[in-house]
Amino acid sequence: MAFAAVVAGRCGQSVAAPLPRWALWLLRLAVIAQPGAALTEQFPSLSWFRQEELHRQQQGPGEQRLPGARRRRRRRRRTGAANRTTSLPSQTKSLAEHRRFPFATDDDNTNEELAIAYVLIGSGLYDEAIRHFSTMLQEQPELISAIYGRGIAYGKKGLLDIKNAELALFELTRVISLAPDHPEVFEQRAEILSPLGRISEALADLTKAIQLKPSARLYRHRGTLYFISEDYVTAHDDFQSSLELNRNQPIAILYKGLTFFHRGLLKEAIESFKEALRQKVDFVDAYKSLGQAYRELGNFEAAAENFQKALMLNQNHVQTIQLGGMLLYHHGSLDEALKNFKRCLQLEPYNEVCQYMKGLSHVAMGQFYEGIKAQTKAMLNDPLPGQKASTEYLKVKYLREYSRYLHSHLDTPLTEYNIDTDLPGKFKDHWAKNLPFLIEDYEEQPGLQPHIKDVLLQKFENYKPEIQEMICIADHLGSLMQYEAPGFLPNKRIHRAMGLAVLEVMQALQRTWVNSKVRMNGKTRLMQWRDIVDTVSFYRIADPDQPVLWLDQMPARSLNRGFNNHINLIRGQVINMRYIDYFEKMLHFIKDRILAYHSANNHKELLEVREALEQVHKVEDLLPIMKLSSKTRDGFTVNTKVPSLKDPGKEYGGFTLTITGDKIGNILFSVETQTTEERTQLYHAEIDALYKDLTTKGKILVLSAEDGESDAVCNLILSLAYYFYNLMPLSRGSSVVAYSIIMGALMASGREISGKIPKGKLVDFEAMTASSAETFSKIAKDWLNLKSISPSYKNLPLVSESFPTLRNMIEVLSTDSSHCLKRL
Repeated sequence: MAFAAVVAGRCGQSVAAPLPRWALWLLRLAVIAQPGAALTEQFPSLSWFRQEELHRQQQGPGEQRLPGARRRRRRRRRTGAANRTTSLPSQTKSLAEHRRFPFATDDDNTNEELAIAYVLIGSGLYDEAIRHFSTMLQEQPELISAIYGRGIAYGKKGLLDIKNAELALFELTRVISLAPDHPEVFEQRAEILSPLGRISEALADLTKAIQLKPSARLYRHRGTLYFISEDYVTAHDDFQSSLELNRNQPIAILYKGLTFFHRGLLKEAIESFKEALRQKVDFVDAYKSLGQAYRELGNFEAAAENFQKALMLNQNHVQTIQLGGMLLYHHGSLDEALKNFKRCLQLEPYNEVCQYMKGLSHVAMGQFYEGIKAQTKAMLNDPLPGQKASTEYLKVKYLREYSRYLHSHLDTPLTEYNIDTDLPGKFKDHWAKNLPFLIEDYEEQPGLQPHIKDVLLQKFENYKPEIQEMICIADHLGSLMQYEAPGFLPNKRIHRAMGLAVLEVMQALQRTWVNSKVRMNGKTRLMQWRDIVDTVSFYRIADPDQPVLWLDQMPARSLNRGFNNHINLIRGQVINMRYIDYFEKMLHFIKDRILAYHSANNHKELLEVREALEQVHKVEDLLPIMKLSSKTRDGFTVNTKVPSLKDPGKEYGGFTLTITGDKIGNILFSVETQTTEERTQLYHAEIDALYKDLTTKGKILVLSAEDGESDAVCNLILSLAYYFYNLMPLSRGSSVVAYSIIMGALMASGREISGKIPKGKLVDFEAMTASSAETFSKIAKDWLNLKSISPSYKNLPLVSESFPTLRNMIEVLSTDSSHCLKRL
């Protein structure tokens, strides 16, 4: 899981993503260091070269961007420069006498002149230093110390001007040609190359420096560059080598932890972060990283505790405030999250993430005026020419349009509007695929209408006792859907929404089994399975950030091409820990398919493949197997099949496993489902047949209490869910919607789930990797722990009548749930 960086896929699914900004901030402290940093350990008298850099490290990355902080630093630099200028003669004399600068000569007069220039660099007078070095070089063109010092001065002037960078590199390259055995020069050149994006050249220089004279600092520096290159294994080895030379390096221990973190090895990362804190008890970034690691494990309490510890050390640490806000939002504590985002923006007004999340939090709580105002501000953060747009910038235009749509339907009954038919097809298609908002002839949603007021938060005690009872039951039912696997954070808002969805499914099916007709938009018709699963709207309301859309309602052109749901399981050295419990099962399936593929070969080749497969114990071991055949050298795909119950012997397309590898052994292992119109129609026919049987059996069950009928209904419900999972009909949320159907339908049949989903198990992957509907039903029954439904459920008011509008739903999702804990 890249950072395990996770980008949300369809309900609980994810794909690995590039490094997040919070991690890159840590790396910049080591990689984009001011030129001259490498000299500080070699030449202690030049320690002022790093004073500004050390000051920034002490403040933390977030503070660097505060306008007020910048002004204060500038004043300090001007004052400091003036004070240092008055002491130049004494500094120069000391430096020259002790020859404590690079490449000192045997001539005292020359050393004194060189010392003057180096003191000018230390005083921030770079142009004066360059002129002084240039004068000396006119007389002595190959004076190494002057060439080196001039290169340092060009680098110190600032690498944003490419001319400075080119001149610095030119000078340092000259030094290397004249004195090739000095590791500090190679390191210095690497420090200039790396921020220019010339990472491979910088790595080569650091490797040469290490060959000349290994040091803890050099290994740490090279490890950081390997980390940025996403070569986490090599980076880990370098950080370990650095620590073997100097164990008292909390920053190196932190980086080592980050190599574990980004490979999905969260427990190992946590141990490293704790070790860094044992060495440095006030290490803010270690607490922050520890909090994020616990967040990825799904441990809300531990994550919140460590974010709080980081803020106790630095209450203005913007990244921790931002991450804490994200944690609270995805835990369902929107009002608390909003406080974090507001504080974040006070400290860093142009923070795109906090601006976007502030707008999202307001809208989720029904505060549309403040929400859309914040979204509009986020839209003003246009990327610079050549700069890649941020994720928030790409999403915010969709969110603003969706927010306007929701506001206009705030008091409309939920049954009387439908975003799948109301929103333009191209808008839905681009939104679900997270594409740039480039939609021709798009007509914006109406602006906010003054007569539609924002949602006012309701107190729990203001609800009638029977509604309070329903809210608490919904919270409990929703908690039973929680995955206990890395990357799945409990979200009490989602729990309540989907708990209410379970009750709605139960009540709708009970009505259907008594009367098969339903009244929709003023018309009466037979109820279809899509009416039952329209609890999709509950998930939409709980988190408006998610484009929860029916894929078969997408534009025909998009559906014909296929709407892909793609999950990276392994990408290079990044392992998606959410699905690691399924790797072995998939590996066995792949090995069987490889044998079947090679079965047409001659006996010798088949034997060779079989022997090779016996040595395969993990997915990465498949790379040598791929090279045995020219057809699979660049990779191969394996397709699963889903057998039909309606037409025995017929099979539908399941998901596709893809494995590719590069020359250096990196692997891409991914799973993908492709929703096309033809595939959707086949699955719909299967689900239609099952729903018809379920309705028939349900009607019989209403009139009979025999266990046989109840078991038959249970099997039909789980079979219907099996095909729903394999179809993956929604752009987001298919998994949680399917489980709400299972729970609600079973309750309608008189049986209640009391068991929790086993640790590490994901119901969608259980269905997708099961060989048949019967197999999935058997697996699911092992943990469902069915029991007779509580009689109290029969007396609950109807969900559809208790919360008929979007406003009512937002109110109930936002009300405090602490009262329910007292009832348990």
